[in-house]
Amino acid sequence: MSEKRFEDTSSPSLEATDLNAAPAGYHDADVFGREEDHQIQYKTLTWPLVAVLMIAEIVSNGMLSLPSSLAVVGLVPGLVLIIFLGSFALFTSWLLIKFKMRHPEVHNMGDAGFILFGPIGREVLSFGTIVFAVFATGGQLLAGQIALDVLSSSKLCLMLYTGIFTIPTLLCSLPRTLDRLSWLSVPSVICIIVAGIVGMIGAGLNPIDDWGNQFSVAVKTDFVSAFISITNPVFAYAGKKPECHFMFFILISEMRRPNDAMKAAYTLQIFATTFYAVFAAVTYIYLGPNVASPSFSSLPLKWSKAAYAIAIPNFLIAGSLYSHTAAKLVFIRCFRKSRHLHEHTVIGWGAWVFLIVLMNGAAFVLAIGVPIFNYLIGLAASLFASWYTYGIAGAFWLYDAWVYKGGLQGWRRRWMMSGLSWLTLAAGAFICVAGMYVTIKQIVDAYNSGEVSKPFSCG
Repeated sequence: MSEKRFEDTSSPSLEATDLNAAPAGYHDADVFGREEDHQIQYKTLTWPLVAVLMIAEIVSNGMLSLPSSLAVVGLVPGLVLIIFLGSFALFTSWLLIKFKMRHPEVHNMGDAGFILFGPIGREVLSFGTIVFAVFATGGQLLAGQIALDVLSSSKLCLMLYTGIFTIPTLLCSLPRTLDRLSWLSVPSVICIIVAGIVGMIGAGLNPIDDWGNQFSVAVKTDFVSAFISITNPVFAYAGKKPECHFMFFILISEMRRPNDAMKAAYTLQIFATTFYAVFAAVTYIYLGPNVASPSFSSLPLKWSKAAYAIAIPNFLIAGSLYSHTAAKLVFIRCFRKSRHLHEHTVIGWGAWVFLIVLMNGAAFVLAIGVPIFNYLIGLAASLFASWYTYGIAGAFWLYDAWVYKGGLQGWRRRWMMSGLSWLTLAAGAFICVAGMYVTIKQIVDAYNSGEVSKPFSCG
């Protein structure tokens, strides 16, 4: 493990770090420094706005796959899994925030990777963040494509719908600071909540006749089907489909009071877990075991159109947040500690606009040009989101315990947290390996069955 770059001489307790006060020297070591006299000020977010940003990014199109997960494993196991993963994600959020408070120079997962594993760790985790963010942007473009296709009764080529949706996504990702995007996220959150309610009402008023609400408490199934159903809520909390753990460091870095980050995390997880559970259960109970993914597509046409129309702003803002994140990581890497970061310079704005266009353009080309792109999103989520949301958080705690509390003896004295951290690492590894296996099998099956279309096709 490499030496850490910011020395917190107070060596705070790993069990009870005071998150109500930033450690001494935090704002001097933070990537944006002290901004009082800067033209562009990044550290302006309050914790309620951070919570809104998190909810806008997480509670998105991914929740629409959750009812189909309950159809595979049954109502009770599915709800237990959603609630457990929400609680687990809250625990790993706490670990990430504690790590950020001890290492204020960390702006993104790449910076954290440098502390843990040196230059190679920085490059690997930075690359993973960019790839995952671009793929997630593409996933939101596909969600917008589906929504526009349903609303127009399939009157245009699907590529055109994707292109149409890419333009406002790009424009909304252009602001240099997350504060501007946070205000756009307020109506985005309202829209996805209302869309979910409309979807549940539509399902309740139009239940599947031969289903009769005789839902299955538990369902016997095979490993592949079961794990696919498990990955839906896993990645709903990881960012693929509707958690922004890979964005946590970037969001906290732009907070006015980073010590309030845990308040945002509590708000996010309590809301997301509750909404996921209610939406998944209600939709599954009324639409039955053959509910589609996305579930809005199982509703009668007028209800499907209403739900998709209301959800569109959320798909758009979530995509903007992902592409903004990818561009921000590269931008900070290029201009950290330079005047172009904080001043309105031609080079600074030119580079920023180029990066935004590049990230959105890459997402668009992947979404329309790669027939198996939906599967590749799952592959990227298995490779990276499994670690960003779950596994690597354990490594952060173990690293700090080793550095601050006497190496192996520090781990032994804090055996409970050490055990939980190792279990977190093991969970990330399992989700990564099993997720890759299932996704690759799905790709092979799709090619064998002839389901894969040609690149850049309208179908």
